[in-house]
Amino acid sequence: MDVFSVLTMIGGLALFLYGMHTMSDGLSKLSGGHLEKILEKLTSGPVRAVLLGAAVTAVIQSSSATTVMVVGFVNSGIMKLSQAIGIIMGANVGTTITSWILSLSGIKGSSMFFRLLKPSSFSPVLAVVGVAMIMFAKEEKKRDVGNILAGFAVLMFGMETMSDAVAPLANVPEFTGILTMFSNPVMGILAGALLTAVIQSSSASVGILQALSVTGAVSYSAAVPIILGQNIGTCVTALISAAGANKNARRASIVHLYFNIIGSLLFMAVFYGVNAVVHFGFMGDAVGPAEIAVIHSIFNISATLVLLPFTKGLEKLAYLTIKDDPGTVPGEAKETYTLLDERFLSRPGFAVSQCKNVACEMAEMALKAFVVSLELLTEYDEAKAQEIVRLEDEVDRYEDELGTYLLKLSDNDVTTSDSRTMNLILHCMNDFERISDHAVNILDSAREMYEKDLHFTDKAQTEMQIYAEALKDILYMAVYSFQKEDLATAHEIEPLEEVIDHLSEKLRDKHITRMRKGKCTIEMGFVLTDIVTNFERVADHCSNIGICLIQVSQNEYETHGYALDIKAQDISEFNEKCLHYEQKYVLPK
Repeated sequence: MDVFSVLTMIGGLALFLYGMHTMSDGLSKLSGGHLEKILEKLTSGPVRAVLLGAAVTAVIQSSSATTVMVVGFVNSGIMKLSQAIGIIMGANVGTTITSWILSLSGIKGSSMFFRLLKPSSFSPVLAVVGVAMIMFAKEEKKRDVGNILAGFAVLMFGMETMSDAVAPLANVPEFTGILTMFSNPVMGILAGALLTAVIQSSSASVGILQALSVTGAVSYSAAVPIILGQNIGTCVTALISAAGANKNARRASIVHLYFNIIGSLLFMAVFYGVNAVVHFGFMGDAVGPAEIAVIHSIFNISATLVLLPFTKGLEKLAYLTIKDDPGTVPGEAKETYTLLDERFLSRPGFAVSQCKNVACEMAEMALKAFVVSLELLTEYDEAKAQEIVRLEDEVDRYEDELGTYLLKLSDNDVTTSDSRTMNLILHCMNDFERISDHAVNILDSAREMYEKDLHFTDKAQTEMQIYAEALKDILYMAVYSFQKEDLATAHEIEPLEEVIDHLSEKLRDKHITRMRKGKCTIEMGFVLTDIVTNFERVADHCSNIGICLIQVSQNEYETHGYALDIKAQDISEFNEKCLHYEQKYVLPK
């Protein structure tokens, strides 16, 4: 084997790894975060968790990605450790699909049927179709499918290139001697674990072993321990991911390690124990790509079946390894969870979904803060006042965390739909933060009235209640339309905002009239002006949210000019909606 063959083998390995990455990335983008949401919600029982973990891993072609995602779920408090164990087991089963796909390269036979099954026959067709879809398809999902097909073709081409490059090694005694050394179970496990830990993918390391197997120099006695080691080595990715996470997340990663170590020890004890008695005749025989896939599947499926009834034991073992702080009940350690876990950044579709969830919580808190502040205008309560301050602080924190997280997320390749969602959050979260600020301003006005014993006249009180109802209405519209991305509700906001502006003018005029008649004081007038100004500002922010929703759906971002366009597009419909709200919120004469 000369230097050119070595370069060819390295090039084939590079293409193989790149193809695997491209295919996995395309599958992830095509799922749009839906697979992760399924994992998050449908893990009520251990068997269901195993099946879901296997299915998701088979689709995204990476047990490491699934396990890292699960560590993120546990770290964020989305998932319990007991739920995570089943998914981790299932991920080990799902990753065997890749080895079966790669085993196609070892198909032998001259008939038309066998030739069609060989990757060298259908990969070029997939490459042509995939590249054509990438270059000419207008829909993003079709381009993602193109990336999957092209990635698969590159992966298989890299596999074939590696296999062809290493084929001459069958006649090199030194190479055969190295592989014979791996027949020692301990050496074979260490070699498999080290290779997988370095390239961070058990699927890729199994693929490399399958490529080497075409030389005919890899025996069953060498392949079995290497495959066991590869399953242990893949745990490194999750262990690295859990660094800096909370204790339950670290326990999830350690469960992955224990599962593979215990599974490997049990498999070795049974396999080599039986071999010592009956002496398997095939141990010295050459193993092929398909046989490697069989061994890989048998180990992972049998380990899962054996250890599934002992999930509680694995959980207890994780707690013994990573103990709770003194004084806490096992399994109930209080951690500060965040939905914006950086582990989700590797799956942008799901990360965007988490950002939307956090933004929706932020919107709910801003809404609650303002509604409670309105209650203080009629009856001051210090406990409610403190609740408003707490909510406003939380909204500020959410805005900071969302902004920082979205900035990191923007460095990733996201779909057009996810990009629109990110733009929507970025444009609206400041409005929600300002609404909570206005809630505090209303609180200050209510406290001033309470401390100075100031009161609205009966008529002014009635007017303020009607005004407050209109404001609550527009707030609920803004929050609902943002959470559900409901454009129909978003179109209702601007007409109501117009009516609220008119209500503000009428309230000021009526108050001036009462002051002239001596029915209201100047000091109370200042308080009322502050309240009305804050009400107007909140309505303006609701208008911004509604218009932003409409604009983002049309990929436009000129908020103020667009408000005029909405009124001008169908003036009769707009006026009709305004009339409806004018009749709903009528101030007494």
